[in-house]
Amino acid sequence: MTTDTGNTTHRSTRAASAQRRRPELAAFLRSRRARVTPADVGMPPGLRRRTPGLRREEVAQLSGVGVTWYTWLEQGRPINASPQVLDAVARTLRLDAPEREHLYRLAEVAFAPDRESLTRRIGPEVQGILDALNPLLAVVYNARYDVLATNAAYRDLFVVPEALGIGLPNVLWTLFTLPAHACPVVWRERELPLMVATLRSAYGRHVGEPAWEDYIRALSAASPWFAELWASGEVVLPGPRVKTFRHPAVGEMRMTSQSLSIDGMPECRIVVYTPEDEASREKVELLRERRERLWPPAHEDEEAEDVIRRWNTENPAP
Repeated sequence: MTTDTGNTTHRSTRAASAQRRRPELAAFLRSRRARVTPADVGMPPGLRRRTPGLRREEVAQLSGVGVTWYTWLEQGRPINASPQVLDAVARTLRLDAPEREHLYRLAEVAFAPDRESLTRRIGPEVQGILDALNPLLAVVYNARYDVLATNAAYRDLFVVPEALGIGLPNVLWTLFTLPAHACPVVWRERELPLMVATLRSAYGRHVGEPAWEDYIRALSAASPWFAELWASGEVVLPGPRVKTFRHPAVGEMRMTSQSLSIDGMPECRIVVYTPEDEASREKVELLRERRERLWPPAHEDEEAEDVIRRWNTENPAP
């Protein structure tokens, strides 16, 4: 009895949601159609045109769908639309990526991002935010844990080399391919499975994309432990955590991580690490002082990562 009541409530909620979406879909399509002129799509303007943009039959013709079907779609009627047809309509109406996703949501069709969709660059504004957060450690990750940008405080603690075949530094690749004794994460048996589960929560939006499939396949081959964790199917969302890191110069530090979303960069986040206690704060300050003593590099072509590696070689952990 309880199950039947729950199912009835669920169906009622979905029906109410659909009724709200259909007027929104109709208004959205009309507004997008009105802004596309015949000249935009290579058609003559014609005479006695009462609408500022394309006519419905013109959108249908250019999209390769029936006039009646498109009319019903624009009227918000309860008809089924395939991704292929919605893509054709989106191309005709010259929708950008956010508008295309909005169309899919309103039409209640599962949205799939463009293949290879993975943010790989940031602008100077975001870098400026990272630098302004110093002395707090700050980094920008995309959904695959590629490192897109860091500030000086982050680089004091972590050196993330470019991952083979990716072309970007990647945190997961580094953590799973380092020897256990060299891993900067102290409780790796607890923390790394959570990171893999976070990766899987993002992977659901990218299933079948070559960039993601190649990455999972290559990291599984490089790390049997990653392959085992990936096969477990665990999923968690990103969230604040207290993590313990180690550095050969100053020892262990407890840090709280907090993720912040970035407008205009889907699936990317700024992660800020804050010292959890006074001892950790003092160690972060010691790392900053070390960097300032080492800078500028001994050689003009020496990068920041080379400076840190040199210091670690000259000052091994006790």
